[in-house]
Amino acid sequence: MAQLLVRDIPEEVVTALKRRAKRHGRSAEAEHREILREALKSSSDSFWNAADRFRQELEEEGRHFSDSAKIVREERDKR
Repeated sequence: MAQLLVRDIPEEVVTALKRRAKRHGRSAEAEHREILREALKSSSDSFWNAADRFRQELEEEGRHFSDSAKIVREERDKR
C-alpha cells in the first residue's frame, strides 16, 4: 500500500483531526485515511447524483435530450 506525507498542516487542523479520531474510536492516521476515502468517493458520487437529479428534473418538465454520440455518428456517416 502507498504512503502519503502531508507537510505544513496547521496545528488547529491536527487538533481537530485528533478530536474527530477520538470520537470515532480510531487513530489520527486511520481517521485521516477515512476522511480521504470519503472525500474522494463522495466527490465523484455527488457529481453523478447531481447530474441524475438534474436530468430527472428536466424530464419532469417535459424536456428530453438526444444522445450526443448518436448525433455525432449520424453526422459522420453523412460525409
